Amino acid sequence: MDVTTEKLRIGVVGVGGFAPFALGAFLKVPGVIVVAIYSRSGDKASEVAANYSAKPYSDFESFLHDDNIDLVYVATQPFLHYQQSKAALLAGKHVICEKPASLKTSEAEELAALARTRKLLYVVNLMQPYNPLAREVGKIIREKILGEFLHGYIENYASDCNMEEDHWFWDEEKSGGIFIEHGVHFFDLFSGWLGKGEVIHSAQWQRVHAGKKIIDRVQATVNYADGPVNFYHGFDQLDPMSRLEMKLEFENGEIKLYGWVPVRMKLYGLFNDVQFEKLRDRFPGCSIDEHKREDAGRETTGRFKKVAYDRIITLEYGNLDQQQEQYGLLLRSMIKDQWNWILDNSTKRIIEDTNAVESVRMAENAKLNARQY
Repeated sequence: MDVTTEKLRIGVVGVGGFAPFALGAFLKVPGVIVVAIYSRSGDKASEVAANYSAKPYSDFESFLHDDNIDLVYVATQPFLHYQQSKAALLAGKHVICEKPASLKTSEAEELAALARTRKLLYVVNLMQPYNPLAREVGKIIREKILGEFLHGYIENYASDCNMEEDHWFWDEEKSGGIFIEHGVHFFDLFSGWLGKGEVIHSAQWQRVHAGKKIIDRVQATVNYADGPVNFYHGFDQLDPMSRLEMKLEFENGEIKLYGWVPVRMKLYGLFNDVQFEKLRDRFPGCSIDEHKREDAGRETTGRFKKVAYDRIITLEYGNLDQQQEQYGLLLRSMIKDQWNWILDNSTKRIIEDTNAVESVRMAENAKLNARQY
């Protein structure tokens, strides 16, 4: 299939939930157009297609044989992702799928292998690595500005206000459960920062509603080369109390990140003047609180090493009100990155098919080995 530099023609599978937001972001990229909409409901397909001057389909096979479609965007419930992505690849279409790739690692591996064999794009929208703030955190880790990594956590206190007891999210046959449906984003993000991780402990907690048991809280400990990270996701909060915080602890300080798309950072630590200037340049508009101490500008010892520092500072950057806007920007960055790869397969992408596979692998391991409470 020849995709031009002028147009990327998208066919959409699934029109509920997240799809309208994602398409709104994609269409802000010059040249991206929506040409076809598939829904099992013919009326729904026609209704949504009219918004994009696209062709509606209620028959999936007919949709897949539309020669005007370059790329299929799959935005259905998770249990459909594998079969719909596979069908699109077999029809010769490039594929971007919402997370997760599938409910099983073996299926994700099959999709990645199929795409490579056919020289087609296959990627899952694990958009966190496109976040400029997340990328700067990665640089701090790699450059060891705060010393060696020691420990991290993510605490995700999410609301269930839009998910009644019969919602597909609670049905693990459809969603895969919290680790697979939701956790893949964050397993992928931390792997990008710290390298390949191994799940060494996991647990799930359930509540009973109207005689039905649902798992609404999960926790996993993942060991990376330099230390562990604790992942907690709970879907049991009132909407105004919904919040997410991440922390990375290092030898010489810590980084805290806030938001399901991290858009606010609080960094605390010991720095020499060169490190301080570098950080200040990387985060324009940040606020800096310098902590006055008599021993500043001296040497201290930790982990049997001497550390010289000139300053003890707290640096704050970003605003939680920017989450929705930033989410849209990440989606635009993702579609441009993947389009560039379609045009030139030698291009290095920020996320690849390996992200899809490895995130499901970690999530499936966490789920299968979880203690039940």
